[in-house]
Amino acid sequence: MVKQTTDKPRRVGDGTPGPGRPKGSRNKATVAVKEAVLAALEGAGGVKYLEQQARDNPTAFLTLVGKVLPLQVDANHGGKVVAEVVFKGLNA
Repeated sequence: MVKQTTDKPRRVGDGTPGPGRPKGSRNKATVAVKEAVLAALEGAGGVKYLEQQARDNPTAFLTLVGKVLPLQVDANHGGKVVAEVVFKGLNA
């Protein structure tokens, strides 16, 4: 059995890592997929399509709503917050 030992990592070039992606920049594949999904939504009817999905598939639609809402809410305003959600035309 031959055992190889080296003190240096086995990398291409001189072994030092590159600078990587700049902080805050988006992954090209993620951006491309997001653009494709938005284009497909527009092709399917945009807002009208989403309204139909809210009626036909409320569970899936509300999951989508939860994904696009902000993750953090700063509610340090000291006032009363009232929220009302009304679904019209849904069969219960």
